[in-house]
Amino acid sequence: MAKFVFVHGAFQGGWVYARVARLLREAGHDVYTPTLTGLGERSHLAYHAITLDTHIQDIVNVFKYEDIADAILCGHSYGGMVITGVAGEIGERIRTLFYIDAYAPADGQSLLDITGAETALAFLDQASRNGGMIPPIPAATFNVNEEDASWVDTMSVAQPLATFVQGVRTGVESNSVANRTYVFATANGGDWFVSTHARLKEHSQWKVHEIACGHNIMLDRPQELASLLQKEANW
Repeated sequence: MAKFVFVHGAFQGGWVYARVARLLREAGHDVYTPTLTGLGERSHLAYHAITLDTHIQDIVNVFKYEDIADAILCGHSYGGMVITGVAGEIGERIRTLFYIDAYAPADGQSLLDITGAETALAFLDQASRNGGMIPPIPAATFNVNEEDASWVDTMSVAQPLATFVQGVRTGVESNSVANRTYVFATANGGDWFVSTHARLKEHSQWKVHEIACGHNIMLDRPQELASLLQKEANW
């Protein structure tokens, strides 16, 4: 039996992992799907001053108060920023970092550093017109499957710009977690993770997989993702 902790991406919540969580629990694993402050069912706490540090602390506290150790910590999209930061704080409690079509930042990098100037300016413009918050990006932009796209849009909420501006203190190559896996969605609707995938697939310390689907792998291919996660538990 393994312990899985899942961190969702920007604009979404723990709800996005329900299918994968069910499959893993049916297989006997412990699964935690917390929602970050200001998002999902915690959207009533939304505030423009919420930062990446807030979200890192959310997950650090899950480990503390659920007494979790030897966990497979998974992050989707923006969640890759969060799990990288968590590993810098409590790496000794993490067996594997598992990135699901996600950002894998270096020391000091923010999401805006990785996405580049054009995207950064677009986010800054949106936030300036929405009280420091970025409206959710339509699911169709990320090639979410047609059956789920409208539902994802109704469930998504605004994200504080500050979470994209703040960088991680300790990057993925500098933390103490030796096991690292990356899953790349080959039809995710954009090139946000192309350079990350290209960099990591040639890296001897990473296991890299590809799944032919949209960005939200946990919705498009829950069985395939759960299978990879169970293999991770057995390595």
